[in-house]
Amino acid sequence: MSDELAGMGDLATGAGIARAVEPHSGEHGAGAHAQTRCLNCGTFLMGSHCHRCGQVGHIHRTVGAFGHDLAHSVLHFEGKFWRTLPLLAFRPGELTRRYIEGERAQFISPLALFLFCVFLTFAVFSLVGGNGTDDADGYDVVAAAETQSRINQAERLVADELASAETALAALRATGQDVRAAERALAERRAAARTLRLDGREEPGDEARETFVVTDLRSGFSGLDQLLARMNDNPSLMLYKFQNYAYKYGWGLIPLSAPFLWLLYPFSRRFGWYDHLVFVTYSLCFMLLLVVALRVASALGMHEGVIIVVALLYPPWHIYRQVRGAYRSSRIGSLIRTVILVCVGLCLLFAFGMALLALGAIG
Repeated sequence: MSDELAGMGDLATGAGIARAVEPHSGEHGAGAHAQTRCLNCGTFLMGSHCHRCGQVGHIHRTVGAFGHDLAHSVLHFEGKFWRTLPLLAFRPGELTRRYIEGERAQFISPLALFLFCVFLTFAVFSLVGGNGTDDADGYDVVAAAETQSRINQAERLVADELASAETALAALRATGQDVRAAERALAERRAAARTLRLDGREEPGDEARETFVVTDLRSGFSGLDQLLARMNDNPSLMLYKFQNYAYKYGWGLIPLSAPFLWLLYPFSRRFGWYDHLVFVTYSLCFMLLLVVALRVASALGMHEGVIIVVALLYPPWHIYRQVRGAYRSSRIGSLIRTVILVCVGLCLLFAFGMALLALGAIG
């Protein structure tokens, strides 16, 4: 229940933050303005809304009005969400081009939508599982990470005690002293080591045991290999950190992706950096919403094959549609640029994921 409440809270928080960066959103209930001056900027009112700052003239101070604000924050975005979402899903190029060319009032701004999508993703994964805290099968990653940390600590302690017992036994043998007590202590340490599989011996059935590792890659550089060892030391903790860092730093994909779009239209007078940033942000918004939709569909029992097909085919098609509509490129030009963007995007996503893993290993 706590995860569900946390997810709903994150959803409402995301909507509130998104509306904070969306200009003139959040006002409702025009009604008859009871005051002659705007309560926000003090300008004399000439209608139901202030002509200077846009705030509604009549302000409700009731519990019902607060609930109305919350409902609008989560569901409506003053109607902009329902005008933006269909275009984002099926005609992304038109949405991008219209927003760039100045149609701003009826659509959610890319940044506001991105913030909302990030919080929506985290909230939905909290509700249906897979967010790194408790998945649909009841696997609690946080508890697993804590358990593995305790196991790792016990392994280090037993390994140190085993080494000390072996050193002590060797010293007693070298001086010709009684070694029976030292041998018993060493036998106890070895029994504990066998329990934790630290003595290098294989027990019956060990060949069937599977150990999950983040990566088997070894670079030959001691510093990097130490990071890889820390990743493998506690995979559950790494997964938890990875998902939390992805939630916090996902916005970094926007400035990282825009330069590659600029390279597809180098030195173009028609398209500038602003155009590329809008394109990338709307594209990332759609990808997040697609992930949410597929996760919900999976939780509702949709066939895994259908989900895989949609996940593999629709994103490239969406990018093609957005490139062709936003930049008004030819079919061949759009197709070539789509292939380049998909390849670059996969490489960038992989590099970004590895950076998050490294950040988790360091932190």
